[in-house]
Amino acid sequence: MSPTTNSPGALLHPDAILDALDPEQRDVALALTGPVCVLAGAGTGKTRAITHRIAYGVRTGAYPPTSVLAVTFTARAAGEMRTRLRDLGAHGVQARTFHAAALRQLGYFWPRIVGGAPPQILEHKAPAVAEAARRIGASVDRVAVRDLASEVEWSKVSLVTAEDYVRAAAADDRPPPSGYDHQTVARLISAYEDVKTERGVIDFEDVLLMLADMLGSHPHVGDQVRSQYRHFVVDEFQDVSPLQHFLLNQWLGNRRELCVVGDPSQTIYSFTGATPHYLLDFTRTYRDAQVVRLVRDYRSTPQVVSLANDLLRRGRVTGALELVAQRPSGPAVSFTTHDDDEAEAAGIAARAARLIASGVRPSEIAVLYRTNAQSASFESALSEAGVSYQVRGGERFFTRKDVRDAIVLLRGAARSADPDQPMPEQVRDVLVSAGWSAEPPHARGAARERWEAMQALVALADDLAAAAPEDAPATLPMLVDELAERAASQHAPTVEGVTLASLHSAKGLEWDAVFLAGMSEGLMPISLAETDDGVAEERRLLYVGITRAREHLEISYARSRNPGGRATRKRTRFLDGMWPDDGRGRRGGSRGPRGQARSQLSGEADLALFDALREWRLTVAREVDKPAFTILGDATLAAIAELRPSSTAELARINGIGPAKIDRYGATLLALVQGAPGRP
Repeated sequence: MSPTTNSPGALLHPDAILDALDPEQRDVALALTGPVCVLAGAGTGKTRAITHRIAYGVRTGAYPPTSVLAVTFTARAAGEMRTRLRDLGAHGVQARTFHAAALRQLGYFWPRIVGGAPPQILEHKAPAVAEAARRIGASVDRVAVRDLASEVEWSKVSLVTAEDYVRAAAADDRPPPSGYDHQTVARLISAYEDVKTERGVIDFEDVLLMLADMLGSHPHVGDQVRSQYRHFVVDEFQDVSPLQHFLLNQWLGNRRELCVVGDPSQTIYSFTGATPHYLLDFTRTYRDAQVVRLVRDYRSTPQVVSLANDLLRRGRVTGALELVAQRPSGPAVSFTTHDDDEAEAAGIAARAARLIASGVRPSEIAVLYRTNAQSASFESALSEAGVSYQVRGGERFFTRKDVRDAIVLLRGAARSADPDQPMPEQVRDVLVSAGWSAEPPHARGAARERWEAMQALVALADDLAAAAPEDAPATLPMLVDELAERAASQHAPTVEGVTLASLHSAKGLEWDAVFLAGMSEGLMPISLAETDDGVAEERRLLYVGITRAREHLEISYARSRNPGGRATRKRTRFLDGMWPDDGRGRRGGSRGPRGQARSQLSGEADLALFDALREWRLTVAREVDKPAFTILGDATLAAIAELRPSSTAELARINGIGPAKIDRYGATLLALVQGAPGRP
């Protein structure tokens, strides 16, 4: 059902607004007076429900549009809400983020209460944090400053002062940033506040704190704001921090006109200070609250919804909603075990290419992973397969400053490299100064991300050394050349490309096809999740990943990091009882060292040609001292084996073979195809 209107912004009859909703969404729209709690599962149309509620309230005269303040967490979500409200004819409603709403009010009242213009807001905490560290005698580098700034931010959104930080961090089982103790961080928090005061600046958390204090300390200010805004709607209420909740209470005063919307199963930002307790305890705070549950999932197929429900059920997730799929049946969820990371990346690239060939737009495909450092292998594999991509929520691997700085160091070391020292050892010696260590740091944040990026370079050095013949070992200049070639081949992503994103940055988004990659212990749950609460949040993060998929969902992991390495990895515990077994003690249909690309072929002749092409590629790789996948990817070899091109023109139509590679390998490839046994 949809509203009967011919133009956006037309004044809809109230009944038309309700006609666009399902029964539960209609219950939300009819609950015009608070307190109201909407528990909305993934894909259930929560934004539709709350915007229609506001529009219905405006059209029925239940409240003037200018009396409504709707707050959410991202500018994108606030913009979407404003657009929908405008299309429904609800002009004048304020839809903003917490910070945008608070900044607007603080800017209005500051000249009247304090005098003059409000203080300048720090765009970045890093300079003030670095100065605070200098004052307390703490040694910091760029990465440490980032991690300490994150800890300062956590303390502020959690309403934890410097005096209370040690106790609060211990109670929260929150480790300090790597290289520091809780006492040092507490001293730094105090020094940071002194630096800001001396410079006459404030940070974004201060905006909320100062406005809340102004509303509480100056009754006429509080009265004026409360007379303006009498109806509040808060989206993503499971992600509210203590600071945001404190400000919300100041906005409300003693009133009860509050509608909150959230899903406890999608709480994934506890590390930033967000807490689901306010949502879970809403009916204790407001014992007469109306509670509406939205469980009709319009986003995903029954196969995806069933897996999401099973994941939460087995984890006994508090407050979990049982979703009911509304879409027709779709393809089964795919579970694949790969032999190594390279095979996993190549397999996903091959499947993405096939989806695109079948008509799925590249922008409707996503590869989701746990950490940003995992993006490098997928960038390479997609590029090799000729599939365009875009990286969301993180820089491309070779544009990250950590990586660029490390390559500069390696390039400098290559000029005077000791020919008698093994190349992997030289790389490790160089990267120690860039933040690498033999063991990962026992910390979250930028320090861990930097280590993972450096570890990716170490792993590449190991791979090159292992692939080199004994009589021509890999050298540091060869590694530098390889890095330069890889960086140059990863062309700028286009808008119409496969999305690469961490699970956290995928929140609030959806795609037709989703690949959940690297679903092994240590990554899902992440090794840093050492408490029961931490592991529970990792399960919720996987739930968010699963529910991003509309139709196609493929889940995979690799037994080993390197080709030919020991198969020591185990798939995530979260999928115990859900990951199918092929009956041979090998889960998910792993098909041996040729990985996913080989599994897509049909017929012994195609398989034989594919194997012959791989043998040829290995020979070429040894001759030019490069990893095999840089010659041609598995997806490209599989396409050659399947399509059996008989001319250069036909060869050129296969993804992953450009003019340069046709010039170099075209004649040989066509000869291999011609000499291969025919199909039965």
